[in-house]
Amino acid sequence: MTDTSAAIQEIKIAHSPDSDDAFMFYGLATHKVRVPGFKFTHTLTDIETLNQRAIHDPFYDVTAISFHAYPYMQETYTLMACGGSVGEGYGPMVVSPRKLSLDDVKKTRIAVPGTLTTAFLALKLFCPEIETVTLPFDKIIPAVVAGEFEAGLIIHEGQLTYGNDGLAKALDLGVWWREQTGLPLPLGGNAIRRALGKDAMRITTNALRDSIQHALDHRDEALSYAMQFARNLDPALADKFVGMYVNERTLNYGEDGREAIRKLLDMGFDRGIIPMKAKVDFVD
Repeated sequence: MTDTSAAIQEIKIAHSPDSDDAFMFYGLATHKVRVPGFKFTHTLTDIETLNQRAIHDPFYDVTAISFHAYPYMQETYTLMACGGSVGEGYGPMVVSPRKLSLDDVKKTRIAVPGTLTTAFLALKLFCPEIETVTLPFDKIIPAVVAGEFEAGLIIHEGQLTYGNDGLAKALDLGVWWREQTGLPLPLGGNAIRRALGKDAMRITTNALRDSIQHALDHRDEALSYAMQFARNLDPALADKFVGMYVNERTLNYGEDGREAIRKLLDMGFDRGIIPMKAKVDFVD
């Protein structure tokens, strides 16, 4: 009997435990999408942990990242041309129990979901002097409701549910970004380790694109799978949230999407928020 195990290349994938990422990886995670000679394994971890691990301990071959974190890992990882979450005139929000003006927001201490998140970068572009405190993303709304913070910067499904907790939106950074640049707000993407080599990077990127297309083509089944990660969203809201962040632009950023990534990181560098110039390249 011939041992063929050496012919199988394992690709270690890590992404956030939320419904849009689960929807995106549905095809690969459930083996509906297969690639001869490749085995894909999946780990689910919050995005700030993934950002830090990609920078300091690049274990995963493919990892979800915040675009803000990319310059810190660009020597080890490059960006996949698919798999991005992009806000088309919407994005992370500052919410509070009371109505805040934009001037109020700038003077308020805000709970944020991590200093490497794109939400944090966009907030600092909005107001570099703003005071922040880091909390796990799923602890921000409870902390604001409990009065521990006057306002919080929310990501993921909280963008649709904050009103259920009696909170009001003070600032939508996706709206603000579009007013400033005319571009969509690129929030998160998937990065792939350069050490895999060009062929494996290309094959893996195509596999992710096929997984996204499979989910879009089999929306009901993929959404049913993603519901286990929807953090108590009802199916209609989960469907809306997935539609916001997994769509045609997730298959391909488009020229304006790629321009938006470069502009976001260039602005972060020019304003002293990011200490190094980003060299943005993609595996198509």
